[in-house]
Amino acid sequence: MPYEPNDRPTFYFIGVTTGSSSIMKLFPLWAEALGLTDARIKGMDLPIHASPELYREAVGFLKNDPNSLGALVTTHKIDLFHAARDLFDELDPYALQFEELSSISKQDGRLLGAAKDPISSGLAMEAFIPQNHWARGGDVFLMGAGGSALAISSYLTRPEHGDNIPSRIVISNRSQARLDSAKELLGRLETKTRFEYRLCPEPRDNDAVLAGLPEHSLVVNATGLGKDRPGSPLTDAAVFPAGSLVWELNYRGDLLFLRQAEAQREERGLRVEDGWIYFLHGWTQVIQDVFQIHIDKPTFRRLEQIALELQRQGQQQQGQERQGQQQQGR
Repeated sequence: MPYEPNDRPTFYFIGVTTGSSSIMKLFPLWAEALGLTDARIKGMDLPIHASPELYREAVGFLKNDPNSLGALVTTHKIDLFHAARDLFDELDPYALQFEELSSISKQDGRLLGAAKDPISSGLAMEAFIPQNHWARGGDVFLMGAGGSALAISSYLTRPEHGDNIPSRIVISNRSQARLDSAKELLGRLETKTRFEYRLCPEPRDNDAVLAGLPEHSLVVNATGLGKDRPGSPLTDAAVFPAGSLVWELNYRGDLLFLRQAEAQREERGLRVEDGWIYFLHGWTQVIQDVFQIHIDKPTFRRLEQIALELQRQGQQQQGQERQGQQQQGR
């Protein structure tokens, strides 16, 4: 697909349904707060598991267009890495370790690639996983073997956590190839945590894995289902282990997995988290790379408040629209 050269500094979002993301309305507000007054955001929508040629075309355009400052990559992080890694002048250690890219930036005429999920997922988990949680004996079940699952596994098993690590992490996926890749990459970690890999082509297969988890586990939807594609990796018959943490990485879409967990929150004593804070950390980490700025904690809190206000406005608008539709239907 042809890309038009930019006439002003432009930050790209490479995804599947970028126009539906809150970031398209949020980034201009953030840019103003950060003093990035000339910068704008554009989306690049590519099909899931696009051809290598499409990924190379997108990266080549970013590399050669002077006003293209860089991009955040979601959904395509692994596929883009394998298709276009040779177009980058430098890749950070996480990108090389996990063979994925979420951040594309430029510095002194060089194209840089980085994997930010190990950082942003860790910051998000610190916000909702209680201290010393793993002393209670729970396991981790990651549905989806993509970049987010690798990043979460990396964070949870860091040596600096000492004995506060899960004893077992189970990763499921619909395809064996992605499971094999995850096994190879996570095999590079030095950890006492035991990894298991389960081929689960149907939601009922994930239900069976879920049924074998102990109490106080962490259950994560890292499949993308519920955002870019409707649905959930579980059926409505799935039962979450009591006292567990349930993390839906998505913050938009039909969010069926989130609703399944919410329905069992009280009965099973669950703590349910959506992907909102993960979304904020993911974007601010890449913005720091692309614009070569530092976002400290007070600045992040300010950006978070801007995002929450925009979210509230959106919810109010949706409520008014529903009310108007109900009145019209009477």
